[in-house]
Amino acid sequence: MEIFAFLFLTAVLMPALAVATVGSYGLAVWTYQMIAGPPGPPAK
Repeated sequence: MEIFAFLFLTAVLMPALAVATVGSYGLAVWTYQMIAGPPGPPAK
C-alpha cells in the first residue's frame, strides 16, 4: 500500500502542485500588471 501512496505523490500530486504554484504566480503577476501598468520606465 505504501508504494501506491508514493506513486500517487510523485506522479499526480507533486506535478499538480507545481503547475498550480506556477500558474497562481503568473496570475498574480498578470493581475498586478493590469492594475499597476507594465514594467519599465515611465512614459514621457
